[in-house]
Amino acid sequence: MGNTRWLDRSQPQTLYYGNMLLYFNAAWWLLYLLLGVPFFAILGLWALFSGLGIANEKRLGYWSAVALAVVNVLMLLYVFLHGGAVSLGLLLNLVFGAALLALLLHPMSRSYQKIWFKKLNRR
Repeated sequence: MGNTRWLDRSQPQTLYYGNMLLYFNAAWWLLYLLLGVPFFAILGLWALFSGLGIANEKRLGYWSAVALAVVNVLMLLYVFLHGGAVSLGLLLNLVFGAALLALLLHPMSRSYQKIWFKKLNRR
């Protein structure tokens, strides 16, 4: 556990900023947990562990982050389209969710993870 990194500056900037955005989302979602919404705790922990996986160059962490970004955008789109009232906060969340997904799926991020990230060890 001594080698665990939270951020890796040697990664491409798209992946690095995507990792930072994951941690930012995790902090907000865990804050919502303090306000009494337990569903966001799952998303917060998911984002935290995905960010750690990306920082430590684990392929599972990268794909977990992509799945989280897709789930986040789909949830926000559902609320945006079917929720009734549209607020500035919802629009900002949707923009940042789409930005996270775009950063993770950017060709520079995808090619870096294909080359350098470690596969899951099978025994």
